[in-house]
Formats: sequence, C-alpha cells, structure tokens
Amino acid sequence: MGKNKLKKFKEMEEIDFVFQYPWAKLQQDGFPLKGRWHEDFFHNDRPIILELGCGKGEYTVGLAAANPDVNYIGIDIKGARMWTGASQAKKNNMKNVAFLRTDIELLPEFFAPGEISEIWITFPDPQMKKTRKRLTSTRFMELYRKVAGENIRINLKSDSPFLYTYTREMAGLNRLHVFVDTADLYSTHAGDPILNIRTYYEQQWLDRGLTIKYFAFGLDQTTPLVEPDIEIERDTYRSFSRGQIQMPALFAGESIEKEPK
Repeated sequence: MGKNKLKKFKEMEEIDFVFQYPWAKLQQDGFPLKGRWHEDFFHNDRPIILELGCGKGEYTVGLAAANPDVNYIGIDIKGARMWTGASQAKKNNMKNVAFLRTDIELLPEFFAPGEISEIWITFPDPQMKKTRKRLTSTRFMELYRKVAGENIRINLKSDSPFLYTYTREMAGLNRLHVFVDTADLYSTHAGDPILNIRTYYEQQWLDRGLTIKYFAFGLDQTTPLVEPDIEIERDTYRSFSRGQIQMPALFAGESIEKEPK
C-alpha cells in the first residue's frame, strides 16, 4: 500500500465523523449509532439522507453544503477515496455530514427501520452482467426498505444508458411513482444547484460529450416488486484510466484537483 494511502487512512481515523467498523467488531458489539443517529450523532431530528457508493464524497459534501438543515451520510467500501470529501467537510466545520466505510449490503447493520428518508445513488457501476448487483435492482430495493421510512425517494444520477433504461423499466413495471425522469440532465435542469453538483467521475463523462441521466422515484414499504425481464443494449464506452481532471469547486473560491480512480 502506498504512503499516500496510509497517510489518508491515518487521517481518516482521526476524523470523528468518519466511521470504519471491521466486520468482526460489528458482529461482536453491533454499531452503537444504529437507531440513534439523530439523538447521539446529529443531535437533531432532521432527515437523514444517504449517498451510496459515494466515492470521493463530492456529492455528499455538496448536498450538505447546499442543505444545512438536512443530515447526509456518504457510504463507500474504499476509505482512501472518501478522504477527499471527509477532509473538505472537516475543513469547513460541517456538522451535518458523516461518512461510513462499509459494504452497502450491510446497511441494516448500521441503520434502524425508518431511520433513512432519502437515498442518492451517484454514478454506480451499472453491473450489466449481474442484475443482483445493480444498486437499483429489486433486490436492493428490498434492502433499502429495511432502513427506510414509509415512503422514500431514490435518486439515480448516471452516465449509463443501460442502467438508466433498466431503472426506468423496473420502476414502470412495479408502478413506482416517478418524480423526475430525464436523459439529459444539463439540458432540462441546468439551473438547479443541487443537481449541478458534479462528481469526479461525472466530469469524465461530460468531458467525453456524454449526457447525464437523472431518474428519481418513490419506494414504499408494501408494493410487491417484480424484476423486469428485458433485453437492454449494453454500454460500449470505458472510463479514463489515467490523468487528472480539473473539477468545479465544492465551495466558492476553492479549486479542487481530483486524482484518477
């Protein structure tokens, strides 16, 4: 492991709003904030919103900066990535942000039923070969129900035509309420400051001339879910593998240079 990663891991351990729980410790002691995020961490009763697969944490921090009266938690399995967002939140003394290093499938180990009000899924792997691994599959919808309130909003922001099409089909087949559906976000919602928060990977797609898709839908606790059985044309493009991209600043007056994946 490189010295830079080791340095980031050490710094992460010293940030009190970053939680890294090894599986063995989780199994032995459980997570102390489960069901108590409002009382014992955020110290308020405001909504808690998750960003799943938060990567470098740009969206978590951007959302939290734009909505100081809402609580946000970024979740990813790779700790070195989220160091970027965690460092920004610490630098700006943000009180409505937390980061959790864990597998998304372990959400019920960290959150009690009804504790989460909304979920953002930003630029996930579309998992074109494995339906069960798609973060908008019915399998994951059932997982989200275990931590969600009576009705929860799911926001997908993606470059992938495949995942966008699949998610629309899943929502349509199950008659889930659709809030927003656009295949070209920056043409239809260009003035929305929330949707214009750009992640590192999003900037890659925009620089390549690809459109960004945004699909937001509701998920209740009772509708039986059926997995769509359709053929969808697969994406053919690939991510940049090397190089650096200059990102828009998360906060006014700041310039943030992002590292490659």
